[in-house]
Amino acid sequence: MKGQSDSLQYDFDPMRITFKTEGGLAYFPGLSRPVVFDLDQLSADQSDLLRQQIQASGFFDLPSRVGAPRRGAADYRQYTLTVSDDNRSHTVCLFDPVTSAPLQSLLAILRQMAQPKP
Repeated sequence: MKGQSDSLQYDFDPMRITFKTEGGLAYFPGLSRPVVFDLDQLSADQSDLLRQQIQASGFFDLPSRVGAPRRGAADYRQYTLTVSDDNRSHTVCLFDPVTSAPLQSLLAILRQMAQPKP
């Protein structure tokens, strides 16, 4: 949050989230493409929710890999998230099962938003 005007509107740095899911049942590598969310292009509610989840998860302080596939697991999912704003960019690979509640919430929101609209 850079500043606040008299009308209580916030001025945020532009933020972009790139979200990719790999693995799991019925995974087809050729059909798995990253989904890019430009927060300036989303509704204010969606943008605010994603910013809150990024902050709550401590995303920019996370290591580049969180968790690891269980030994012998064949159908695990891997999520790759890259969050960029004017000042920084950070990529994190997460493996199921994700145990952090804030990261679970962020992933649930991104999965829902990434679903094709009918």
